[in-house]
Amino acid sequence: MDLTTMRHILRHSLIACLMTLGLLAVGTGAAQAQSGQFKPALKVNDLVITKFELNQRILMLQLFNTPGDIRKLAEEQLIDDRLRIGAASEIGVALNPEQVQAGMAEFAARGNLTAEQFLQALGQAGVAPQSFRDFVEAGVAWRQVVRRKFAPKVQISEAEIDRALAGGGAGSGGLRVLISEIFLPIKAGSEAETLALAQRIQSMNATQFAQAAREYSSAPTASAGGRVNWMPAANLSPQLRGQILPLRAGQVSQPVKVDGAIALFLMRAKEDGKGRAPAFSAIEYAAYYIAGGRSPQGLAEAAKIKARVDTCDDLYGIAKGQPAEVLDRGSKAPAEIPTDISLELAKLDPGEVSTALTRAGGETLVFLMLCGRSFDLSGAVTRDGIALDLQNQRLGSFAEGFLQQLRAEARIIRF
Repeated sequence: MDLTTMRHILRHSLIACLMTLGLLAVGTGAAQAQSGQFKPALKVNDLVITKFELNQRILMLQLFNTPGDIRKLAEEQLIDDRLRIGAASEIGVALNPEQVQAGMAEFAARGNLTAEQFLQALGQAGVAPQSFRDFVEAGVAWRQVVRRKFAPKVQISEAEIDRALAGGGAGSGGLRVLISEIFLPIKAGSEAETLALAQRIQSMNATQFAQAAREYSSAPTASAGGRVNWMPAANLSPQLRGQILPLRAGQVSQPVKVDGAIALFLMRAKEDGKGRAPAFSAIEYAAYYIAGGRSPQGLAEAAKIKARVDTCDDLYGIAKGQPAEVLDRGSKAPAEIPTDISLELAKLDPGEVSTALTRAGGETLVFLMLCGRSFDLSGAVTRDGIALDLQNQRLGSFAEGFLQQLRAEARIIRF
């Protein structure tokens, strides 16, 4: 397995696990690599974090191309895991080897690997096997802590399930995200320069990101520093959720290729209510194509059309007598919708319009209208599934609150 392939598999596996568990590695030590590696770097209450563990965490974050201050992030992650381990010990949670091995296999399977293959891939990058074992052990132990302490407190009522269904997964109690965006247009012959710019933006803080948006972004939000209003996370396509939801406040996403551009997203804030319902199963929208792009003439034509239409059906009258390809309307699963269109639709309510996108190298303006969103219970989604999702989200809220309490009470010493 080459290093590039391994980076791709490991990074996406780690993100998937963190979204589910909110966990990070705890190392209790591996074979000494060199003198001094096992000297203390930090102490969290009575638990020590060695220099070896900190260096391993930094190496893993570098391996996954994690943006931001990697050393600071590594310390924060290891501190959190020491708190989790301490909480597990306090209530008598003890794992047997079979539970740890099952957790390792489960984690590795996210990258379509066996535990042994995953350990081998990590080893090729210099990450000790024991670091992965301890990583998994911390995660499994924390899940048991959360279940023991909070599962009896979580009771999902039929009324809550009904409200989740009625809201299509985007009710007022759901997870919302506040992001900023940058779209870097890719011009012929400038692909390498654009990608290099995107990589520089990945390491920027919020202020720098806003300045880069004003300077480089082709999105209409550029003048506002790329800022987008609050939106329900359920509105995002699975692809975008996978990129955006793992981000902490202040972090920038990996570059996402969209039609003729590279997009990056900055997480400004998240807001979770009483529970996050499942995402929509289908989104109906209409795209009417206007010649002239975002020129004054194109935007003026879009404004005239907007004044004449209230629903997607009204666009049939606008397109009457024109070639069929001038109007694209249909209902698609979120995963089937182009990334840039999906992001714009996530910002809209039914009947609202966006004129942020173009096609044909900017020569055609996309008049994009959201017709509606639907939630289909005839497939794999069931009331039991919705109840489980709500329960997991409620447990996640309890777990995060408990972890915040542990952080506030912790005694942390840096050597």
